[in-house]
Amino acid sequence: MKILACNSNRPLAEAIATYLNVPLTKADIRRFADMEVFAEIQENVRGEDVFVIQSTSYPANDNLMELLVTLDALQRGSARRITAVLPYYGYARQDRKSGPRTPISAKLVANLITSAGADRVLTVDLHADQIQGFFDIPTDNLFSAPVLIADIKERFPNGNLMIVSPDVGGVVRARALARRLDAALAIIDKRREKAGVSEVMNIIGDVSGRHCIMVDDIVDSGGTLCNAASALMESGALSVEAYVTHGVLSGGAVSRVASSPLKALVTTDTILATEAMRVAHNVRQLSIAPLLGEAIIRINEERSVSSLFD
Repeated sequence: MKILACNSNRPLAEAIATYLNVPLTKADIRRFADMEVFAEIQENVRGEDVFVIQSTSYPANDNLMELLVTLDALQRGSARRITAVLPYYGYARQDRKSGPRTPISAKLVANLITSAGADRVLTVDLHADQIQGFFDIPTDNLFSAPVLIADIKERFPNGNLMIVSPDVGGVVRARALARRLDAALAIIDKRREKAGVSEVMNIIGDVSGRHCIMVDDIVDSGGTLCNAASALMESGALSVEAYVTHGVLSGGAVSRVASSPLKALVTTDTILATEAMRVAHNVRQLSIAPLLGEAIIRINEERSVSSLFD
């Protein structure tokens, strides 16, 4: 197989390559003076099984374009099979029409990736499961739960946990995690007046005297988690931590988290950590590289990927 890294998350790609004991394929992905994206694969890929690693995180449009031109270069280089490995799938939150005359951008991006030459997609914790159906090519959606659960068990060996869903939409994810940790479940009932602004309304469940673990797939502005953490502490929680797969953390989100009651915000490294994240006292990352590496091995060897989570 060949492992090729675009520029969005080079450290993750290097960690995956180390896990696989496969060197990264030499490639030059750069910008022209007018910021056009150019990709040149500097090794022979004819007949190879190639995995392109690229999160379409900020700057989302640039990183998406890097992926598309790289897929096209590989297809024109006669690669046997091209798998787009997207640890973070940008535009996933636009998975339905939110109002009249609005796009379903997650579907548009799926079409672009397919048209550019991808034969398969590998991603982690899609914001909405139905996005798998937007692709007309095989799509594997990995779950970060094993990585998160291992860290939670290590940090809370004595239990006394309460798994908390920060909104009603995340109950299925939170319930699955609570079941595997043998923990109780609580739900935050919130009302969102407009995008990026949330107000905690009610806590369903008794969190008094418990270590509360909030779980979600994406943290962007951090407003929901910070407001929920304040409400949980006011309701008698011993501590509040958040485990989130994708740490988008745009704008002033890191400083908001740093000044909140959150004891820790734990994300995976699907998105490259910013300098603000690296220096924040209560933000840290877990590596998703072994999980992605194992999935890549199984795809290459035509073995089951879903059995990773049995």
